[in-house]
Amino acid sequence: MQFEEHNIASKIYNLDFFFELSPDLMCVAGFDGFFKKVNPAVINTLGYTEAELFSKPISEFIFEQDKDLTKNKRKNLLRSTLLTQFENRYVHKNGSIIWLSWSSIALKQEQVVYAIAKDITAKKNIELERNQHLQNLNETNKDLKFFNYSSSHDLRSPLSNLMALHQLLDNTRVDNPEASEYIGLLKIATNNLNEVINTYMSNWIKKDRLSLQLSEVNFETVLNDAKTSIHQLIVQDHVQFKTNFEKAPSVVFSPQYLTSVFLNLITNSIKYAKPNQTPEIEICTKKTHTNVQLIYKDNGIGIDLNKAGDSIFKLQQRFHNSSHKDSNGIGLYLVYNHITALGGKIEVTSTLNEGTTFTITFKNTVSH
Repeated sequence: MQFEEHNIASKIYNLDFFFELSPDLMCVAGFDGFFKKVNPAVINTLGYTEAELFSKPISEFIFEQDKDLTKNKRKNLLRSTLLTQFENRYVHKNGSIIWLSWSSIALKQEQVVYAIAKDITAKKNIELERNQHLQNLNETNKDLKFFNYSSSHDLRSPLSNLMALHQLLDNTRVDNPEASEYIGLLKIATNNLNEVINTYMSNWIKKDRLSLQLSEVNFETVLNDAKTSIHQLIVQDHVQFKTNFEKAPSVVFSPQYLTSVFLNLITNSIKYAKPNQTPEIEICTKKTHTNVQLIYKDNGIGIDLNKAGDSIFKLQQRFHNSSHKDSNGIGLYLVYNHITALGGKIEVTSTLNEGTTFTITFKNTVSH
């Protein structure tokens, strides 16, 4: 009886059941870069047999554009022993792309890595589709805005000519009473059209600018909010911050836009950090007579500005040969639009392998 109970307990606590039956991908990899053990979910998700997975280095199954990033993350893992929420792409045996989100722990003494991954391909496809829809919507809005501005502008030229001609006409000197009346009515109609166009343009511009809620925003508070939202990413990559907001602690701006600016700049600095070097970010402010400036600097791989040219803030631009998995070219585009939409400007200086500096000027938004 005691022997049977022991067998039952052994079956209950046999962790192989978790390994074999888990819908998540589980594996054990050696420090030599090869799979040592995989569960059925790995085989089913990637389409390779166990023998095929063991026959090649793991890097051979990774999507080409993600190999360098994965290599660097693996080095960090072996150094720090823990890696979470890391996403990369694998190539299925049939050639399709599989997105995986990994959590891994390295055991230095045993020279192995225990890892578990979730298949997030469906989620990523939805995100890509959403981003494409947002891009199309944004382009449509820009086209509509341009059409409104250009149409109103184009109408003003002939309208100005009509008004000038009316000033030259004196209907009191026209002998025909009916013609004189028509000239008077034409003047009234022209003046009314001019008023409609001017009012329309004025309301459009006012609505465009006032659609955002502006308030006095504290730089350090917004930065801390942004850092909190990506806390795990900052900790995982050991990002170091050096800040000084004493010269200009706040600015009148959109809190949502400023948060987005910080998030995009910080995540870019992490994404394009130099391999095997701790990302360092310096942020400070200064105040001129009429403006507040924010200076953001990192020590990343930098940007070739000669290559980037005027395209650096345009949509879907990439300036690095080793494209990262999630480089969609939206980050700097959003930063630029957030700043310029409220009358500010942004300038960039960068040196390859030395880092990048962004200088943001908030136009006429000095807080008193």
